[in-house]
Amino acid sequence: MTAVELTSLLEQLITTWENEVVEFKQAGNDYDTDRIGEYFSALSNEANLRNTERAWLVFGVNNKTRTVTGSDYRMDTERLQSLKHQIAQSTEPSISLREIHVLHHPQGRVVLFEIPPAPRGIPIAWKGHYYARAGESRTSLGLDKLDEIRQQTLQQDWTAQVIAGATLADLDDEAVRRARESFLQKYANRFDSEEVMNWPLSTFLDRARLTQNGQITRTALLLLGKAESAYLLLPHPAQLTWKLEGPERAYEHFGPPFLLNTTLLYQRIRNIQLRILPHDQLIPIEVSKYNQKIVLEALHNCIAHQEYSRNGRVVVTEQPDRLIFENEGGFFEGQPDEYIQGDKTPRRYRNPFLTQAMAELNMIDTMGYGIHFIYRGQAQRYFPLPDYDLKQPSAVKMTLYGGVVDPAYSRLLIQKTDLSLVDVLALDRVQKKLPIPDEAASRLRRAGLIEGRKPNFHVSALIADATASKVDYIRTRAQDDLFYAKLLTDYLGKFGSADRTEINKLLMDKLSDALGDEQKQDKISNLLTNLRRGGKIVNTGSRKAPKWALAE
Repeated sequence: MTAVELTSLLEQLITTWENEVVEFKQAGNDYDTDRIGEYFSALSNEANLRNTERAWLVFGVNNKTRTVTGSDYRMDTERLQSLKHQIAQSTEPSISLREIHVLHHPQGRVVLFEIPPAPRGIPIAWKGHYYARAGESRTSLGLDKLDEIRQQTLQQDWTAQVIAGATLADLDDEAVRRARESFLQKYANRFDSEEVMNWPLSTFLDRARLTQNGQITRTALLLLGKAESAYLLLPHPAQLTWKLEGPERAYEHFGPPFLLNTTLLYQRIRNIQLRILPHDQLIPIEVSKYNQKIVLEALHNCIAHQEYSRNGRVVVTEQPDRLIFENEGGFFEGQPDEYIQGDKTPRRYRNPFLTQAMAELNMIDTMGYGIHFIYRGQAQRYFPLPDYDLKQPSAVKMTLYGGVVDPAYSRLLIQKTDLSLVDVLALDRVQKKLPIPDEAASRLRRAGLIEGRKPNFHVSALIADATASKVDYIRTRAQDDLFYAKLLTDYLGKFGSADRTEINKLLMDKLSDALGDEQKQDKISNLLTNLRRGGKIVNTGSRKAPKWALAE
């Protein structure tokens, strides 16, 4: 732009003044680059939302007087232009200034940064954080604006696009055979095996929602394509990566066909048998470190919900005691917590064509049961429940545990097989030292499942059942004030009745060490007398052999 054109542009910007796509700063030579990056993210996102061709960040104008005062920001031309590279390095996805214009105005030097709008469907982050504008102020990009940008490409399903030049010869024969078998398994009650196997390939692929009128789609190549045909998907890397971290380090990449290669990736994971020793038992329970169905469910979810237009890969990181699954694109419909109980059905999908095809091949379901299956499966294996990390709106990270965090939690699940998933979720948070609602804490405490005081709850070490004696159960309950009468009534309420021998066993070692054995016997006798006189307990036995129970 010429000096005349820049002068005219500056006058127009000052006249309309600051708004969602224009920001003025006086800005000296040491103006913080991070702040520039935050303004870049905010203005770029707002330019997208307002469908404008560009946004402007202008240095050298006083905000209060709305006059040109000049700026000495990066007077050296080479250093000024290097800002483009700095912006590109810390934005996600990588994007930079369209142009940096310098106007030598009569009242001082003005620098105009020309900022491009965020690409359709892709908000711009600066160092992992998304910014926006509220009038003249910079603020975080709210969920409403984030959704608005992301939904711009909902009608453009990347996975449904037909690939020009791709043919049936680009599909892997073994993957196609496995696809037919999976399809038959899903529709065993509707189709005869011989009938499906004899369908022409093009008929089967259309019926399985992998192609469109016989034309090869990106979905068909992702799930069934030959490894050497992956170039047809460029520049999008259709890739799964397994990465081993710990004392040993390794990695391997897997391309199409995903229908076969998810199993190959699972086989790279080191899966051993772990032993959990239940309370009061000598024979341990053996559980595999990872369950194949759970791992594949998590991996298939990553494939189904990956935002392929972001040019990323699905990464599975194996650490000594856990697997971490990561895929591009934020959680698309709702939040993970809404799916845990298995009663929420998603209304829309990021990749509807791909998810439908994966459902036809029995890789996933489309009713939202996947997360419920993973959580329930981990509980049934006595392991910690998964954790979702949604701190980055542009990605989803799920941690799947392959070991015990708190032995008390695992032993409790072994003993109490009838616990609801709601209670298991709360206990899982307790073992991970995370807060739980007061209502859940009260419910778990009443059931004897947790001990301690808020916020320092812990899972109870022992639970009364066939393997734990009645006396041991009561004695291990937390009694902070050693209220002997309550200890006894708790025992009677739990087990119905008790003779003097059982009561002595319950209370003797709870009494003060300053008392001798005879004194302790007398104190227990006095306790029983006071409770009887108070109408709290009654003798249901004889005078010589009393048996105490709670009064009706």
